[in-house]
Amino acid sequence: MNKKIALITGGYSGEAVISYKSAQSIEKNIDTGKWDCYKIDINPTGWNYLSPGGKTYPVDKNDFSITVDGNKIKFDAVLVGLHGTPGEDGKLQGYFDSLNIPYTSCDTATSALTFNKRYTVAVASFAGMHVAKSVHLFKHIPVTPDAILKELKLPVFVKPNNGGSSIGMSKVKEPGELQEALDKAFKEDDQVLVEEFISGRELTIGVFKSKGKIITLPITEIIAKNEFFDFEAKYEGASEEITPANVDESIAEKVRTEAKKAYAVFNCSGVVRIDFIYNEAAGHPYMLEINTVPGQSEASIVPQQVRAMGWTLMEFYSALIEECFNKD
Repeated sequence: MNKKIALITGGYSGEAVISYKSAQSIEKNIDTGKWDCYKIDINPTGWNYLSPGGKTYPVDKNDFSITVDGNKIKFDAVLVGLHGTPGEDGKLQGYFDSLNIPYTSCDTATSALTFNKRYTVAVASFAGMHVAKSVHLFKHIPVTPDAILKELKLPVFVKPNNGGSSIGMSKVKEPGELQEALDKAFKEDDQVLVEEFISGRELTIGVFKSKGKIITLPITEIIAKNEFFDFEAKYEGASEEITPANVDESIAEKVRTEAKKAYAVFNCSGVVRIDFIYNEAAGHPYMLEINTVPGQSEASIVPQQVRAMGWTLMEFYSALIEECFNKD
């Protein structure tokens, strides 16, 4: 009998729109010969199973089950397709752990840590990885732009410290632009990261575990038509993504090595996408961030990389689901 998989989508943040796109693509590529997939929409108005016929059924949060036509359905595992809170920051992972339901993403501690960009680079730096110099700001502790510019050299990136999808992010080249960029970022989050710009090639790589082995996907180079890889570049076509990246093997190997190291250091599970800038002068990649629930829409980077590796998305999602049953 097929195992029952809950594909969670939605979320409580602006990233929900991306979650629904990811879930659409994942659902189309689930091997129904192996798995019975149920799409569960988790949003501020409620948690519901969305049936193929368009009916909704509420989720019983006591045991994360649903009842359809009098039949109670309990899930064998959860396929995480929910970006932002509460699916990417560890909150749901803690809930699933308490119910002993396996899932296809990083655990609570890793998800919470990597959702905080500053803590991520702090741990990476402690592990000997190269990261940009940065300042971590809190809404309740005002800091002037002048004080920030005593610590960091322009240009800088200003970004909400938690979350992804580049919402609320700015590149600042002139001192007079900094306050506006801070205000924009603080609209999205109570914590903000201001990071020195590192020039170089933007490379991103998916990493996952299958049969206990850490596997790197082919690297993608992102060439943003905008000032940087912002929301418009990510989701509205204002960037060129080259998969596999046209980089020397020596550079690719450095990125793969750092990506595997990060996956191990942060105790990742499932598929993550790690963003790097490769600086030619320094001769090494700088790690920017780890996305523990990377986009899975048709146009997203990880599906591009899976196809470039020669796998189908169906094989890939089956590998992720199988691996979540084999976690130690």
